[in-house]
Amino acid sequence: MTSRPAQIAAALLAGILFGFGLALSGMLDPARVQGFLDIFGNWDPSLAFVLGGAVVVAFAGVTLSKRMRRPVLDTQFHLPSNNRIDARLIAGSAIFGLGWGLAGFCPGPAVASLSLGLWQTMLFVAAMLAGMMVHDRAYRTQRAPAHRPA
Repeated sequence: MTSRPAQIAAALLAGILFGFGLALSGMLDPARVQGFLDIFGNWDPSLAFVLGGAVVVAFAGVTLSKRMRRPVLDTQFHLPSNNRIDARLIAGSAIFGLGWGLAGFCPGPAVASLSLGLWQTMLFVAAMLAGMMVHDRAYRTQRAPAHRPA
């Protein structure tokens, strides 16, 4: 079955479940994330349990997908083709980690935290979206062909 409405409904359901799990585990609070990263201060190990649960769920999903010919709601699996560790990956990971440590948010919890209506969260998400757009424009310009036929 490859019905577009079914795919959208499944994605919406997965997003709601993910957001509910983040809220239930307290991960919508940036102080909780920063407490986990503060290993020499007042360390909060709760994020380690959330991450451990995520690894278990991801492992089960990957194991199941390897036994399937195709996904339930699509004609094929869409897996990344690039498996190299290069300078762009390292730089992007470092930027992500710095932002995560400074703000206490990564994209998923930030979007889920919009439901709280805090201006700080709205500012973070706006800055995150602006950063994504700047990256996309810079990357598109960098990858654009040098000569376009008329």
